Amino acid sequence: MTERRELVHGTCVALGPHAALLRGGSGSGKSDLALRFLALAPEHDLQPLLVADDQVWVAAQGDGSLVASPPETIAGKIEVRGLGIVELPHRREARLALVADLVSAEEVPRMPPHPCPRITLAGVALPVVKLAPFELSAPLKLKLALLSAVSQSPHQQDRFGLAPSRRRDKDSGL
Repeated sequence: MTERRELVHGTCVALGPHAALLRGGSGSGKSDLALRFLALAPEHDLQPLLVADDQVWVAAQGDGSLVASPPETIAGKIEVRGLGIVELPHRREARLALVADLVSAEEVPRMPPHPCPRITLAGVALPVVKLAPFELSAPLKLKLALLSAVSQSPHQQDRFGLAPSRRRDKDSGL
């Protein structure tokens, strides 16, 4: 398979090996939400880290998944309004599992649509959620949405230990 790769406008954050792409216009809160997401406490081996701010390379893999990475010139850098460009620990790459479109609180549905909307990047479809970035709970909502997306993706479940549980077989005791 020929690698499909595209440069997208947005900010990308990871929780362990998996990532979410934050999209929105200038001043929509991408970097602010990313900064607050990065401040979440790590759980087990799931450390919140920056992947890229402002521009993100997205590349399709042979297994049908996507990998997000920063352009080399901005790796580890994030724009913090009022402070300028700040260097932070970052991941060189992460498996992209979710796209979060940042919108006003009024545009966020009370219940997510079913089926979940999807967008295609580099030839691969990903789930899309709408989040209001300036709500106090936005970083936690982003974390929950990312964990949910990973648990529903066949490419990603095992790496988070989120594979669907198996029913016990009465005869075998398993």
